[in-house]
Amino acid sequence: MTLTIDPVRLGGALALSSGYLAMCLAIWRARAIRRSLPAGDADWLVVYASQTGSAEYLAGRTADTLNTGGLSARAVCMSDLPAGALAQAGRVLFIASTYGEGDAPDTAARFAGETMSASADLAQLHYAVLALGDSSYTNYCGFGRALDGWLAAHGATPLFDRIDVDRGNADALAAWQHHIGRLAGTADAPDWEAPGYGEWRILERELLNAGSAGAPLYRIALAPCAGALPAWEAGDLAQVSAPGDPEHPREYSIASLPSEGRLELMVRLQRREDGSLGAASGWLCETASSEDVIRLRLRAHQRFRLNGNAARGLIAIGNGSGLAGLRALIKARIDAGNGDNWLLFGERNAACDFLRRDELQGWLAGGGLAQLDLAFSRDQATPRYVQHLVREHAQELRSWVEEGAAIYVCGSLQGMAGGVHEALAEVLGAGKLDVLTAEGRYRRDVY
Repeated sequence: MTLTIDPVRLGGALALSSGYLAMCLAIWRARAIRRSLPAGDADWLVVYASQTGSAEYLAGRTADTLNTGGLSARAVCMSDLPAGALAQAGRVLFIASTYGEGDAPDTAARFAGETMSASADLAQLHYAVLALGDSSYTNYCGFGRALDGWLAAHGATPLFDRIDVDRGNADALAAWQHHIGRLAGTADAPDWEAPGYGEWRILERELLNAGSAGAPLYRIALAPCAGALPAWEAGDLAQVSAPGDPEHPREYSIASLPSEGRLELMVRLQRREDGSLGAASGWLCETASSEDVIRLRLRAHQRFRLNGNAARGLIAIGNGSGLAGLRALIKARIDAGNGDNWLLFGERNAACDFLRRDELQGWLAGGGLAQLDLAFSRDQATPRYVQHLVREHAQELRSWVEEGAAIYVCGSLQGMAGGVHEALAEVLGAGKLDVLTAEGRYRRDVY
């Protein structure tokens, strides 16, 4: 018996088989990506890009609301999204902070640089964007707006118009919560309200830089008017509501630990163009007396806590009032018995601006600091800044990082933060700095 094969039927069968295999492969790839996501098998992803924790907090509340309505939702940091995840996702809510003059937060730098610079087919994706920003900056909500534009340009369909939030504006956040409630089909949403302000009073106020060419910088110690100190960790922030502008709280790095029996801030006195005092800094530094009530609440700053870096060596880099956040981190490690702490710090003049001189020199002499390097920009003909210290100590810095140290940067956004970042990229390599960021070993609190 002779078997005759019809070439037309054979071609059709092969095409059908190939199509089926391709379909199986596509399904397998989609499931593999979903399994690889931190969100597991959630139907909704809430992707956040956070610098100081606000976007992360709102992402958690958003996911809670969706879950309350019976949907499956998970909050995911943008840095944890694997390549190709958006091409397979169906419904994603983005909560994106803007850092500096329109830049992506550190946790979203790789996404902005790689994913958003590549072409992608996102026709299957339905999304919404909550953009967090500050209208006093030129490129207000710059990253959130760029993200929204990129998603739309690549075929994604918005569930509703982007919502921009100016310095935590309550009406804008209420609009976002309203939309999320409608998506979830429930009015029984978790409480999104921020913790209420407590009543505090000033215990001490000390001018740290008498005679400085710069604006006055004060150490301010506070305690609750009633009750015990609340708990916080090194790296956390204090929000102060000033009587003259109660709608937009000012955030300050906490310089102390609860074990010290007080909450300390380092506040730079600000003046407006007309010479009047800044609403919050003027209240804290000059106007408020020990009898006045200071409305203050604490906010966890997960991105600047020690967390998994508690046992690592610490390279602390900063300037000016940024010493507050770095001081708390170093003190926490000293109290835990860890002396492998290296502080690189910059200010104007050694005579007036060597902030907390006695304490830092005491830590160095007692082994709490392994190394202390200082740059005072006005003490020589050519200005010398903290980023110069990074380059001058390149070999030591590489050695510390190779041995597992983490890098924390705190201080001014303008000048210092960018200069230090560029210097670190030169010394360590841009790729290595990206890896440290992804590992949580390079963290910044700049403003």
